[in-house]
Amino acid sequence: MAPKRVLFVCVGNSCRSQMAEALARHHASDVIEPASAGISPLGNIADQTRKVLLERGILMPGHRSKGTTEADIAAAQLIVNLTGIHGPALFRETVGAPIEDWEVTDPYGDDMQVYRRVCDEIEARIIELAARLRSEIQRSARA
Repeated sequence: MAPKRVLFVCVGNSCRSQMAEALARHHASDVIEPASAGISPLGNIADQTRKVLLERGILMPGHRSKGTTEADIAAAQLIVNLTGIHGPALFRETVGAPIEDWEVTDPYGDDMQVYRRVCDEIEARIIELAARLRSEIQRSARA
């Protein structure tokens, strides 16, 4: 079974969704084909985002801050909403994919300790999502 196309969306596509995309690629490329976008992209990735991922041995080659208009929302099979806004109308009106709302603090402009805590939380959620998807694949294979 092909990996599920998951679009991680936050506000600026500078911190949370970038972390989620990189962590998903690192931990779950067998079940997640990740992409990320922002509803109001900043146009750059926060240095602290790159640093906190580098501390974990994760590089971000080719990553750049982009908006939802550049993302292939129609191709997404799951949207993970990290904006803090529950069910933004943009998603509900334009996609048929399921949407998961993840309540994760926006670390933008904060210190490295906050970035690390946010990265830990996102990493745990990515690992849980990957386990869920692997379980779905196993159930499908048995059916």
